[in-house]
Amino acid sequence: MNSLTRRCVSIISSQQRKLLIINTSQIKSETYGQRHWWSKGSNNHHFHHLRSAQERRFHSTINQTQRQQQDARTNLGILNSSTSSPVAVNMGSANCKEYSTTNSKGVESSGAKQQDGTYQSTSDSDMSEYTNAVEVCNIDDLQENEMKKFNFDENTQVLVIKQEGQITAIGNKCTHYGAPLHTGALGLGRVRCPWHGACFNTRTGDIEDFPGLDSLPCFMVRVENDGKVKLRAKRSDLEKNKRLKNMVKRDKNNKHSIVVIGGGPAAAVCVETLRQEGFSGRIVMLCREPCLPYDRIKLSKVLDLPIAKLEYRDSDFYAEYGIETMLGVEATKVDTTAKRVHCSNGTEYKYDQLFIATGLNARRPNLPGVDLKNVFTVRTHEDAKAISAALTPETNLVCVGGSFIAMEMAAALVSKVKTVTLIFSGDYPFALFGEAVGQLFFNLYREKGIIMKNHSQLTELYGNSEGAVNEVELTNGSKLSCDVVVLGTGSTFTTNFLEQSGIHVNRDGSINTDMHLMTNIVDVYAGGDIANAPILAAANQRGCVGHIQLAKYHGRVAALNMTGTIEDLRAVPFFFSMVFGKGIRYAGYGMFSDVLIKGDLEAFKFVVYYLDDHGNVISVLSIGHDPVVAQFAELISQGKRLHRSHIENGDNHLEWTRMLQEKKARVPCDC
Repeated sequence: MNSLTRRCVSIISSQQRKLLIINTSQIKSETYGQRHWWSKGSNNHHFHHLRSAQERRFHSTINQTQRQQQDARTNLGILNSSTSSPVAVNMGSANCKEYSTTNSKGVESSGAKQQDGTYQSTSDSDMSEYTNAVEVCNIDDLQENEMKKFNFDENTQVLVIKQEGQITAIGNKCTHYGAPLHTGALGLGRVRCPWHGACFNTRTGDIEDFPGLDSLPCFMVRVENDGKVKLRAKRSDLEKNKRLKNMVKRDKNNKHSIVVIGGGPAAAVCVETLRQEGFSGRIVMLCREPCLPYDRIKLSKVLDLPIAKLEYRDSDFYAEYGIETMLGVEATKVDTTAKRVHCSNGTEYKYDQLFIATGLNARRPNLPGVDLKNVFTVRTHEDAKAISAALTPETNLVCVGGSFIAMEMAAALVSKVKTVTLIFSGDYPFALFGEAVGQLFFNLYREKGIIMKNHSQLTELYGNSEGAVNEVELTNGSKLSCDVVVLGTGSTFTTNFLEQSGIHVNRDGSINTDMHLMTNIVDVYAGGDIANAPILAAANQRGCVGHIQLAKYHGRVAALNMTGTIEDLRAVPFFFSMVFGKGIRYAGYGMFSDVLIKGDLEAFKFVVYYLDDHGNVISVLSIGHDPVVAQFAELISQGKRLHRSHIENGDNHLEWTRMLQEKKARVPCDC
């Protein structure tokens, strides 16, 4: 028997929240010769390969914990789909009306028909909401572990998947930016978007990883005895080509309160997931900016978009589901003993559980003249508006920094101003991606007319008589005339208000969390940019990743754990950018010691594998080579590993993608 690990699970009772210490064993599998961890089934947690009486006792403990979790959810006002009041969550197969049937060819499908040939529903929904049956293909059109697109009607394509002998069908257009999912990565029971890494369950269409927010339409499926595959779709989902998971509304009789500090992507997903999970108590979201959560990553690419086109949801959405959005309000103090949040407008909010996702502040270097007019950072919508207003076709623009903010701004604005100069300290930009990729973009930016000043830093900024910047000085003593300066010089964590709260804040301002995003204080969770959280791609070493995909995922995981469902962090960081029409995809995490490049760098069609000292692939970058990064992210999310030998074995470096559909137990992880 291997040594026991201890998991701390927060259990909610009607009187108080107690900390239950669960002993769970990681049991060595005689079949696979490796460890398995306990996995989440549809209704209970279970162990694989239980061998001894002691192990069976641990199994019993887990089942007991599951029952306590359900009691906790009930006490929170979270109801099963069989309950009637308040509105119950109706997700997954029930939402899609999936029924398992088998035709004469032994193929299971979603859908069922009565003896008269009509469709049968076991839910209360009116079948008049659904289209007539449409034949889209034959089961012989798909091989096992294959997905294909077919036309459902003249305006709609459907993604049909065959796995484990079962046919399922979901929408083919990613709900984020509309990528065609049939060109994505098919894993075990889910498909990953090739562009930005969003994941959708192939049986239900439910979104499981981000950056999208909405789920996909899910089609009823029937396979006839002659192999014809027929589908029906819910008309409302078909019109929008997306689907919002069912959400409960506020029940004022439920006195439980959850406060979310932050108005970014992590906060937005958290409050939605709470309602989707059936939490009907009070939700308060404190938004520092005077607007609702919005798509911040567009700011460095398109400066003049109105806020209404950037916001994830409008005010009517939050009002409908009883989510209180306090705009322009900051948290100034958290009292974890009294469980109260003090705010900048003098208001105090009592909480039972707290989620902190306050994100970052743009860093301004401590330099003479840095506070002159027309010297900007890029963090908020107001920042983007101010930069846009300051630019004219005669502007001489200086962008400072060699990472994503400065690089994206320079690329977006070079055609709109007179000159763009990019100043950065290294040999080449995008240092994270290594010399070959960095030098490639250095040359590309010069070809596009951007003046590249490497090995350079600002030392001072000078202004005119009106107090506006008109010149900058570099470390070599040279000076550049300019009208606008955009600083992409890093960021700091927004956690100063947590001093004396009892929440442990690291010296850099980040907050350590466990696998469930709980901090050192029970009932207090942290997520998004500020969370120094376990990262699956780094063997669950902690790290801070400032990107939208992981922030949204953190919001979901925090909400699940706050509502009594034990959910470990398992997402793989997935980054994306677009400069001069070159789509950059990057997934993984960690410092590399070697790289393998496959493809044509000069043609911007290549894959870069980043390896550690042991030859393990820790991250992958691609340009013009979708869906390889999505495939790598999906592989790592399954607990599998990619090694140099997989890439160098044979002529085709993509042979490893076959591992995506191989069933293999997840690698256990401790944190």
